[in-house]
Amino acid sequence: QVQLVESGGGLVQPGGSLRLSCAASTNIFSAATMGWYRQAPGGQREMVATITSGGTENYASSMKDRFTISADNRKLMVYLEMNDLKPEDTAVYYCNVRRRVTPTYSYWGQGTQVTVSS
Repeated sequence: QVQLVESGGGLVQPGGSLRLSCAASTNIFSAATMGWYRQAPGGQREMVATITSGGTENYASSMKDRFTISADNRKLMVYLEMNDLKPEDTAVYYCNVRRRVTPTYSYWGQGTQVTVSS
């Protein structure tokens, strides 16, 4: 069974930084898109950033200048470097790996809490 396990969340002060990691239990990165999504209390899940297996990155406009996504296809890891964190970045952050060509799939991690507060 495929598992995605996130880590790296926590409590940080405004202006601080965090690095989230996502580990895949098996190689599901081939021809796939890896991404980070977040869901704030009472809100809908929204895309933060994605990266394709070929390295093409995409960001939500409000996070483009502060967050950086990366992936290590050999280590089966996806990372999200977050800088200049703001209270509105407080949310549960989820890792996702999806593939839209046969065989298709979409896997989610269990989420990691990020709280930005002084």
